[in-house]
Order: sequence, then structure tokens, then C-alpha cells
Amino acid sequence: MLRYWEYVGEAIDALWRNRARTILTMLGMIIGTSSVIAVFGISRAAASGIGTTIASFGTPGSFVAVDNQQNFPQRAQIQYRDIASIVAQTEGITAYVMPLYSTTFKVRAGSTTGFESVQSIGAYGPADTLPMQEGRKVDRADMDSAARVTTITSDIALKYFGQGSAVGKTITINGSRFSVIGVYSPLSGNLFNSLSGSGTLYIPFSTAHDMIPGPVQGIVFYQVDGVDADGAIASVKKALQHIHGPQAAYISQNGASALGTFQTVLNVIANGLSAIGAVALVVAGIGIMNIMLVSVVERTREIGIRKSIGASKKDIMLQFLMEATILSLLGGGTGLAIGLLATIGVASYISAQLGAAIIPYLMLVSLAIAFSITIGVAFGTYPALRAANLDPIEALRS
Repeated sequence: MLRYWEYVGEAIDALWRNRARTILTMLGMIIGTSSVIAVFGISRAAASGIGTTIASFGTPGSFVAVDNQQNFPQRAQIQYRDIASIVAQTEGITAYVMPLYSTTFKVRAGSTTGFESVQSIGAYGPADTLPMQEGRKVDRADMDSAARVTTITSDIALKYFGQGSAVGKTITINGSRFSVIGVYSPLSGNLFNSLSGSGTLYIPFSTAHDMIPGPVQGIVFYQVDGVDADGAIASVKKALQHIHGPQAAYISQNGASALGTFQTVLNVIANGLSAIGAVALVVAGIGIMNIMLVSVVERTREIGIRKSIGASKKDIMLQFLMEATILSLLGGGTGLAIGLLATIGVASYISAQLGAAIIPYLMLVSLAIAFSITIGVAFGTYPALRAANLDPIEALRS
């Protein structure tokens, strides 16, 4: 072991003697490592931020709606009364089925008036798992009585009721008076707040049925634990065709599958960007090989002297291989520090826009060390072999 430490000392001395050339060679590793670490770290942080925020919505259900591309879509329209029939025909398959209503209504509270998104909601856990800022959520009693109650997002509460509590106050939706029973907490990411979680009032779907006559826009359902989601979708479609005829066509979406596909796409993007960044590491490795070949030529006489006093091929090879590896590690370590700083800076922005971003520090450090050692050994082996195979007599003559 002491012998290997001597190789390390000799390698550092050799690199220090040519420190200007060493620093220039390290630049390739610094740029390559920092780009890979930054790209990989930022993409993973973004994926975790998006995944965390999506997970806050709870278990995704499945969605079925009329396929408007069929010849007579009006014959396949889903009616509110169809829900009871679907529940009966899919007993043991679906755990909860609810109609979906979504529209824009005129909303007024006091002197404040506006047009806001109004959506139906059920009284079932997975359908509504977002945390509450104050108040409560819609419950089964509200559903059964078609109560004029609403839960609202925090920005709606601020817009119509100011900084005070909104719970217990009255808000008018499309001319009907509703009591505010709860206010949702804002989502962790500003982007999700702006895209999907803000500016909405939620009312029981039974109440929405009274206010929005006619066909429903679709149905959302959750299958019983242990039941395959695609099989449940097929059963729901079959039930609808039993009601509206075998020619009725419907489109569907498996919520869990869509979420899994989304996460897969994020991972593919992260890996793809990292692979592109890894090209810089190959270029850096070529630079290390080139400078080590130059070093072998410059130190040919030194190699001859070492061999003449008893140094073996293994000793010579290890000496030059150690120099290449240390050179790669120094560049990789500096690149790691720069890449981590960039990742931390961008991750703070991601946390504000997408949700809490988790930086995989252990993975990033492991990747940097693995890349550095691999590049050093892979591109330092040929120069080391060339030095080890030099003829000592010819080397001394040079």
C-alpha cells in the first residue's frame, strides 16, 4: 500500500511541474463533469418537483367520455341517471363513480363580481385529497341533499373575501347563493397553481346536476383495490353500451397509467440530456490521452533510467496511469462543485414553480467519481502501456 502512495506522490509532483498544462487539460473534465452533473441534477430535481405536486392530488381515477368522432355522438351522451346503472352493473369492480361537470359561471360576493371556473366534486377520498387551508370538504350529506355549499381555492377566497376567513360566508354562483365551507391550501408550485389548481369553485356533483341540466361531460371512477384499471374501464364502457346501444363509442383515460407515462417521459428526457452532456466527457478523455502521450515522449529518458535500475513494466504503467487518474479526478471534482452549485441554484427556482425539488446529492457525487475514474483509466491506459513497453536502451539513447 505504501508503494501505491508513492505513486500518488510522484504523479502529483509530475502534474505540478507542468501545472499550466495540467490546468488547461483539466478544463475539459471540468466542463464535461459540470455539464453532466448540472443537467442530470436539474432534470431529476424537476422530475421530483413535478411528481411531488402531482402526488398531492391523490390517487388518480379513470375517465370515460363520449367519443365525438362517431357517427351519432348524441345517441351515446352520458346522462346523470346513467351513474346508478353503471354502479349496479360494475358492482365489485368500481368503488366509486361520479359525473363530471365543468363550466364557467358568473360569481359575486359583496361588491366583487367575476366569471370563474366551477367544477363538480364527489365525497370520496381519492377524488379530493388536497390539504385545506381552513374549513372542511364536501361530505356525503352534502351530496345526498344537493346542498348549496362550495369549497374554493385560496386565490378565489382572497379575491372575493380579502384577508379574512371565507368559511361561513355566502357567495353567489350563477344567481344561486352558496355557503363557503372550506378553502383549499395553495399548491406548492406556482406553475401548477396557474395551470390547474387556482381560480376554481367546487360544488357537489348532485348540486351541479340541478344547475347544469342535460348530459354530463364525462364520468370519473375508481376501481376496487386489486382490480386492473384497464379492465375496470372496459366494464364501464360495456355498461354504457348496455344503456345506449352497442354502437355507442367512448374514449377513456387510465389516470394511473397516464401518470406513470408522464414520469417515464421525464426520466427519458433526464437521461437523454445527461447522455448529450456526457459527450463532453469523451472529449475531455481524449484531451487527457493526448497530454499523457506528450508526457511519455518528454519523459522517455526518465523511463529508461527507471527501467535500468529495476523498475518493472507494471511500475511504469501504474505511474502514468495514476497521473491520468489524478488529473481526471481533479477536473471531475472541480466540475462536480460547479455542477452542484448550478443544480442548487436552479432547484430553488424549480421548487417555487413546480413543487418541492429533491436533489439526489449521493447519486450526483457517485456519478462524478465514477465518471472521473473511468475516464482516467480508460484514456490513460494506452499512454501508460506505451510508456511501459518502451525499450530501456532506446529510451536511454533518446
